Amino acid sequence: MSEQLDLNLLRVFDALLQDSSVTAASERLHLSIPATSRALARLRRAMNDPILVRAGRGMAPTPFALRTAPRVRSLLDEASALISADREITLADLKRTFTIRINDGVAATLVPAAVAATAAVAPGVILRFVTEGNESAEALRDGSVDLDIGVGDVAAADLRAGVLYPERMVGIVSTASSLARHPRPTLAQLCEHPHVSASRRGRARGPFDEVLDAQGLQRHIAAVVQTFAVAALLVSSSGYVGLVPQRLAEQYAGPLGLHWFPIPATLPQIEIRLLWHARLDADPAQCWLRDTIRNAVDRSVATRRGDRRDSVDLIVATPLV
Repeated sequence: MSEQLDLNLLRVFDALLQDSSVTAASERLHLSIPATSRALARLRRAMNDPILVRAGRGMAPTPFALRTAPRVRSLLDEASALISADREITLADLKRTFTIRINDGVAATLVPAAVAATAAVAPGVILRFVTEGNESAEALRDGSVDLDIGVGDVAAADLRAGVLYPERMVGIVSTASSLARHPRPTLAQLCEHPHVSASRRGRARGPFDEVLDAQGLQRHIAAVVQTFAVAALLVSSSGYVGLVPQRLAEQYAGPLGLHWFPIPATLPQIEIRLLWHARLDADPAQCWLRDTIRNAVDRSVATRRGDRRDSVDLIVATPLV
């Protein structure tokens, strides 16, 4: 490299890669456009790469820039943790983008609560949610993902984890379905109706089918979709049966015209976890983010408990048909 890189240049690099625009990056960094352009020129000389190139009316990062961006993000996070360790942060002034990889069954219920809680105290914070794909720990290590929320286990000594809540799968049907008249349908009754399976890997079978096999029963899978949200929408407009996380069913059954019920079988309980890299343990902003996620879950659980008491009363008062 013909020119040394300082921390300020790395911040410019990070902003340019986030926005793919000199103008937008200058606004993010509170710099003039000429100053940002000069910084880009210095980056190009130092890294011996164009970094951003023209693509139609906009700009696109080069392959080298895309490969380098996560490492730069990680370095900036470590620098921020070093400088801000043991110091209080002013949430109203905080300007950060947090990337959160999240399971779709969790996202439908947690994202609205997390966004609302964040916006209320830290309007300058952006929560960037990305879907699961390759659940590799490398994304946590290189800084391209700040927090992972899902069913992943701790697979390495440099990762930290915390249980958010236990989850279980429940059945859903349209309120127009004949099954909606049965608060607790049997396995045999469930197998009389076509099912929709939610699997981002396209799998039609799961733990529920193993339970049915043990009872000498079999269900007909009429459709396989990638997300629980799509499954809920499909069930709401059809005679299909679906299995979704209970929290999703509780929150959206009313708006979507769904009836949900417990599955009359023992299915594996799922633990929804937070995963993050050890280097972020002491970063005040990251600690605040994790606490905000946990508090959002606690508030939603308290709200649902009140709703669930009403639902239980309704089920007890409804005669079996």
